[in-house]
Amino acid sequence: MKFIPHSYQKYNINRIIQNPAIALWLDMGLGKTAITLTAVNDLKYNRFEVNKILVVAPKKVAQGTWTNEARKWDHLQLLRFSIVLGSQQKRIRALNKPADIYIINRDNVVWLVDYYRNQWPFDMVILDESSSFKNHQSKRFKALKQVRPHIKRIVELTGTPAPNGLIDTWAQIYLLDQGERLGKRITGFRERYFEPDQRNRDRVFSYAPKDGAENKIHSLLNDIVVSMKAEDYIELPPVTYNSIPVILDEKAKKSYEKLEKEMLLEVDEAEITATSAAVLGGKLLQLCNGAVYDENRSIIDIHKNKLEAFLELIEALNGSPVLVFYSFQHDKDRIKKALEKTNLKVRELKTAQDEDDWNNKEIDVLLAHPASAGYGLNLQKGGNHVVWYGLNWSLELYEQANARLVRQGQKEKVFIHRLIVQGGMDENVEDALKGKAVTQNNLLAALKARIEKVKEEA
Repeated sequence: MKFIPHSYQKYNINRIIQNPAIALWLDMGLGKTAITLTAVNDLKYNRFEVNKILVVAPKKVAQGTWTNEARKWDHLQLLRFSIVLGSQQKRIRALNKPADIYIINRDNVVWLVDYYRNQWPFDMVILDESSSFKNHQSKRFKALKQVRPHIKRIVELTGTPAPNGLIDTWAQIYLLDQGERLGKRITGFRERYFEPDQRNRDRVFSYAPKDGAENKIHSLLNDIVVSMKAEDYIELPPVTYNSIPVILDEKAKKSYEKLEKEMLLEVDEAEITATSAAVLGGKLLQLCNGAVYDENRSIIDIHKNKLEAFLELIEALNGSPVLVFYSFQHDKDRIKKALEKTNLKVRELKTAQDEDDWNNKEIDVLLAHPASAGYGLNLQKGGNHVVWYGLNWSLELYEQANARLVRQGQKEKVFIHRLIVQGGMDENVEDALKGKAVTQNNLLAALKARIEKVKEEA
């Protein structure tokens, strides 16, 4: 197929070619992969400016997204790929295979840097979903930082560069310019542009930007970052959000309230920290879904109300293919068991073959975890219904996961169904997602409000 780029795609292709270090903060569906491959092809075969290219991506994306995109377009047929996945032996074999582009998942970056040590061979590196390098304390960031001086060209791609606020940009920008714009150290960056927000006597949990800091940071990044929103450039399919209330029966309600009260009051005996809040928030969301893990990782069934609502929804959709996002392992297991009694073709999204089969409409219910299916996958040909069996606090994962169907090429109106337990933690998460401000602060605030309510009722 002949690639005829839109004007905004031409612009981004030229920016990659002209700028040795560039971040494309482009919304989902704008064609980041095709843009980047076109620039790489030009740099490699027309300008002879790069030799060996490394793509670092989430595992599911590394398995097939880049190679599938290249196969689609006539002008990219010269590019040779090597997928560096699997056992260490398989990875080493893939690295020794003659190719232009080597694709590795982000969890193996530390291994890759250690494997080559001072003989780093890649003169161009592409970070697909660069927001996974936002943590300056992570091993993967430190590993890339170590070899950054050996990288001639670097491209960062993401639609969500700062899911938890502008503070997330420092590490990503450092990998581009090695500290030239936002400073060599994150401590200096924080001191210049932020002030403590949520904190206790000994620890700061979050930072808020100082007055004018946001504009200042954006002005510093103008020459190295391209930012575009999908709605400004493409016509996306219409989306309808459908919140389905789940009412707990009397027995389930009493069990839920008893466990919630005990957990909330127990954690309130000590000061809530980010760690304890995350654990407690996770437990309460498990409760909403119908089961919880105990301290031995055994599953305790609480209720089947959400599962029953899910099955009713599947029945109401009358055979329409459904992409289902679950939160916990026991959610997936219970859903699969419940669907065994139907004639539906159910599959868990694991491989590139699962992606192809879904798009060929060979799957009725595709189960996926948003953390493993939230990036890069093109699932818009297989259906137009998303079901969130359980929500989580990550706005980034939520938007990225929905964008598997809400993207260019989708022919139908998309329906995003959310199963929400009334009076449960589900409601807090849904409100935060609607407000587009999902941060740790929302979780802490929700838990504190619930503790106060439990105390009043007690």
